[in-house]
Formats: sequence, structure tokens, C-alpha cells
Amino acid sequence: MQFQISSELIEKIKLLIEQQSNEELLLHLEDVHHADIAEILTELSLEEATYIVKLLDSQKTAEALMELEVNVRERILDTLSSKEIAEELEEMDTDDAADIISELSLERQQTVIAELSDEEHADNIVELLRYDENSAGGLMAKELVKVNENWSVTGCMTEMRQQAENVTRVHSIYVVDDKNKLKGRLSLKDLLTAPSHANISDVYIPQVDYVNVHTDGEEVARIMQKYDLEAIPVVDEMGRLVGRVTIDDIVDFIREEAEKDYQMASGISESVEADDSIWRLTRARLPWLILGLFGGLGSVYIMQGFEEALSRFPVLFFFTPLIAAMAGNVGVQSSAIIVQGLANNNLRGSLFNRLMKELSLSLINGIALGLLIVIFGLVVGQDQAVSLAISISLLTVIIFAALVGTFVPIILDKQGVDPAIATGPFITTSNDICGIFLFFFISKMILGF
Repeated sequence: MQFQISSELIEKIKLLIEQQSNEELLLHLEDVHHADIAEILTELSLEEATYIVKLLDSQKTAEALMELEVNVRERILDTLSSKEIAEELEEMDTDDAADIISELSLERQQTVIAELSDEEHADNIVELLRYDENSAGGLMAKELVKVNENWSVTGCMTEMRQQAENVTRVHSIYVVDDKNKLKGRLSLKDLLTAPSHANISDVYIPQVDYVNVHTDGEEVARIMQKYDLEAIPVVDEMGRLVGRVTIDDIVDFIREEAEKDYQMASGISESVEADDSIWRLTRARLPWLILGLFGGLGSVYIMQGFEEALSRFPVLFFFTPLIAAMAGNVGVQSSAIIVQGLANNNLRGSLFNRLMKELSLSLINGIALGLLIVIFGLVVGQDQAVSLAISISLLTVIIFAALVGTFVPIILDKQGVDPAIATGPFITTSNDICGIFLFFFISKMILGF
């Protein structure tokens, strides 16, 4: 039966903390999974959560800390001493420990690292901190199982047992030479069925997918997804095996990137959480709101330039929100497809073919929607010239918005700017302004005002 966190359980834990009934608390939490421990910590106050972290064994709390939201974890870490944080890091894989360390101030990083008793673990953490957090080097863990190509099968088994003690999950066995250069991978089946006197060089598989320490995280994710890999080895500039990226790390990376892109598409300029300070939330939202404000003022200025049109054909005023909405919607639809294609690396074909495809698609959509406008005009008895002007304007706006939504993300991507920005207020606002201008300009040409 799945463990359930209820309000009664939380209240019971709060009461036990208040009474400092440590033995009963340990009894309640002894067999609870670390992910559930993290959920319990989230439901407690900062003081109560800190009490639990200090009470439980570091092996369990270390894993629970990694399950917490960053802002919750940071507040808990602020209450712990450098030695207590170091004790948690000792129980973590190097990639998780490096993530924790990176959230601390530079001064506190140094004091925590100095408290680590395992010098090799400390050196590995420091090494990982040198890499960009969104690169393969920043995502990798140092823990892995590797064997030398010159070892015998018998000697290999002994070495593997020792290495596996420090590895949470053994996804793959990697083969290196005397200079630690990656040579290939070893199948467990081949190892078990090989003669005991055979050398690893006789049984290993030389074909192995790998990435460089500087490979971008999105490229690592693409390779692992394409080849259905649970882990991928990481090599340095000299081809030496330095770590591995596992599926759980890349899933976390993909989730964080998706959240960042979603926030950017929603008009939030930096990664924020619901519990962040008002100042940080304001700083993330206000720039795009200001952009929207200027976009709205631009639309007002354009409409003022066609004041005569609004006085002679006031019905055009009532169709202005429709034109602006369609321009924004079409632009967002087009840009969302392109951004998705860029993210998945499956955007193929020449720009000319992409242009013709978008033109064809927008023509079909524009003609269909334009006909609906004409039919609507006939039903309500609207002047046919006005209906024709609105329909042609709508068709033109749809074509323009589709092209902008298609090519802006591509151009941004080529300039090294995150194309997700093109699915947010930026492209919506620009299409609104241009759409309104095209609407009145085409209407003026057709209606002759």
C-alpha cells in the first residue's frame, strides 16, 4: 500500500517535535521513503523541518534534501552549520553534492568543503563546480564503474565489486586504457559468460555513445533520448573518462528547462517560484508588462492616425480586438511549433520550404476565416464592402503573423538567444501592433477613406 501523507500525520509529527519525543519520531519516520520525507518537510515550519533534518540519519535526509524545491532547501540549509551540511554532502553522489554547494555563498562553500572528511569526494565536488551547470560536466556524477582493457575477467570482477560500493545504480560498465581514455563498454552478460582467463580486451564492445564535458545539456538530452540511454559517459578534451550523466539527472534538467521556457513564454524573464519574494516576482514580471504597455500605446497611436476611418466606418473599431487577437494567436501557434522543433532538433528542410509551407497554411486558414467573416456580415446585414475589407485584412494579418512567428524564433536561435522568448508577450505584442496597422491600412485602400 502506498504511503499517504495526511493532515493527521503532519499534526502528529508537529506534536512529537514540540514534545521532543525523538524515539517516537524516529519510529514514525523509520521506513518512510526519502521522497515522502521531503514532502513532510515541505508541510512543516522551517524550525520543525530543521529539527527533522538534524534528527534523522544523514543518508536519508541527504536524499530528501535533493527532492525539495530549491527555495525550501535553501532556507533549511541556512539553519544548518557548515559541518552539518558537510555531513549531508558525504552521503550524496558528487553531482547532487555539487548542486547543493552551488546554492551556497562563495564564503560558505569554502567552509563546507573544508569540513568534508573524504578528500577524494571533496576534490570531485570542486571539479564539478568548475563546469557550467547546464553542460555535461555540470550534470555528470563522478561515481561509475570502469575496468581496464588489460585486466583479466577474474580480476575485473574483484575491482568491480569494490567500485560498485560507491555507486547507487550500475547502468553501464565502461572500459578504459592505461591512460584512462574511454575505449568502449562491457556487457554484463559477456562478462559472466567469458572464460575466467580471458582479458577484457577480448570481450568488450568498442562502440559506445559519449559526450564531452562541455556538451550542452540539451544536446546530452537529445542523444540520450535518441538512443534510449539510461546513462552516458562523459570525457574530457583528451578523451579521458571523467564521469557519467544518468537518466534521473537529465530528466531533472529537462523539467527545469521546460519550466524556464514556460515562464519565458508567459512573460516572466527569470526563473521564479511561487514562494519567492514580492521584489523578485515583480522583477521577473514587470519588464514584459512594460513591453505590453508600450505595445498598447503603440496601437492607440496607430488608431489615432486613422481617426477619419473610425468616424466614417465606426464598425471597424469593433473589429479591432478581433484582428489583434487573431494576429497574436496565429503568431504564438507558429512560433510554438518552431520552438518545439528547435528544442527537439527535428526542424529539417530549407528556409524556403519552410516559407512556402507557412504561406500555404496561413492562406488556407486565412481564407477559411475570411469566408466566415463574409458570412457573418451577410447574416447581420453588414455592408459587403466593409466585410470584404475586414476579410482581406484578416487574411493579410494571418499571413504576416505566421511568417513572423516562424522566422523570429529561427533568427533568435541563430543569434544564440533562447527562442522560447518568441512564444511570449514579445511576439504577441509585435503582431498586435502590426496587425492593427495592416487592418486599417488595407481597409483604407478598399473603402477609400
